[in-house]
Amino acid sequence: MKFAYFVLPHIGGTYTVFKQLRKGLAMHGIDVHWLGFGKSNPLVNPEWQSEAAFGTMVEAPEAADEQAQARLVAAAVRNGGFDGIFVNVLTDRVQMNIARYLPANIMRIMIVHNITPGTYAAAVAIKDHVHATIGVSERCRGDLVEKYKFDKERTFVIPNAIDIEPFIGKKRGSRDETGLRMLSLGRIEDASKGVFWLPGIMDKSPASVRLTIAGNGPDLEQLKRKLSHHKERVTFLGAVQPDRIPQLLLDHDVLVMPSRFEGYPMTLIEAMAAGCVPIVSHIQGVTDTIVIDKNSGFLFPVGDHTEAARIISKLNADPAKLASASSAAREAAEQAFTFEGMASQYHHVIERVTTTRPHISAPLDLDDWSFPRGLRSGLRTYVPRPVKNWLRVMRERYRYTPFGSFS
Repeated sequence: MKFAYFVLPHIGGTYTVFKQLRKGLAMHGIDVHWLGFGKSNPLVNPEWQSEAAFGTMVEAPEAADEQAQARLVAAAVRNGGFDGIFVNVLTDRVQMNIARYLPANIMRIMIVHNITPGTYAAAVAIKDHVHATIGVSERCRGDLVEKYKFDKERTFVIPNAIDIEPFIGKKRGSRDETGLRMLSLGRIEDASKGVFWLPGIMDKSPASVRLTIAGNGPDLEQLKRKLSHHKERVTFLGAVQPDRIPQLLLDHDVLVMPSRFEGYPMTLIEAMAAGCVPIVSHIQGVTDTIVIDKNSGFLFPVGDHTEAARIISKLNADPAKLASASSAAREAAEQAFTFEGMASQYHHVIERVTTTRPHISAPLDLDDWSFPRGLRSGLRTYVPRPVKNWLRVMRERYRYTPFGSFS
């Protein structure tokens, strides 16, 4: 069988999932190719040219409207000989919507990568046109089934996973006796990643603790300004290529992740595989299914940068506790988050759909191309960002049950 995975090569979790899924499903005789779409081609950049062998880029002319773009995507699926597609919610709305228009013989599997209302609204918009839906966390699947009435027999939870091989047997960098080496890794954006809480964490952490910030994003310059009074303790690396991430994690003691929301963070799993102890927001059904609190990492209530700093201070003063958590994190990652296990679960879903071929809505006519409500801008677009951020914190705090104090 041959599947298209709708994504463009980029630094980020969605493409990392593709790479692991491609390797894993190949072991089951399933060929997975990325199928990218847009008006700019990432393959012109030298760092992505090697990925050309694993996918196809569909370039849209500048003058092409979205209906014309949809025809190009549909033709690429048809001409590529694909038996099925993986639709990633909200990576590209044309590629999402095309699921409603493809021929009936094309298997459609939707992957929901996040837990926001906007993500769920987009998933609802095409749910009647997909054979199966995969949520990347227990929270994801639970919300889809309980709140959005997805068929529980066709909705699955398959956590993301990584290739453990680059981390196995690798020695961690020697601990700096003067203080913790802390790392923030990923997209620098406050709405989801909570990066503007990093200055508060640094304000309340011991002066010996240093922070490395690796990544790029729309809030980078503002974050630099907010951390300017800690410039002697903070290093900005910019975007980091995937092949450098394992060593970067091995060279740091803890990963700090103050996110407001996550789907199933790959960075967290990679950190654990490197023995870089995670200190992360407690997002129920997501981070608490990855980290065993006070064992393989530490959880703090979303937005509580004081508690995050308290954990950092305790670990800074307790090398034995840090070493114990590092070992537990590596062991958990090596046992639970392998790409082979993830691919086996995807293979099970594909086999189930192949056997049962559940009923879905009839394909729509491309001549009548339109976007359903969930793929159009809604009222949430006009809610001010500070209000959205406050609501996100309250939502998680309401769900959050304290685990007790650090011990």
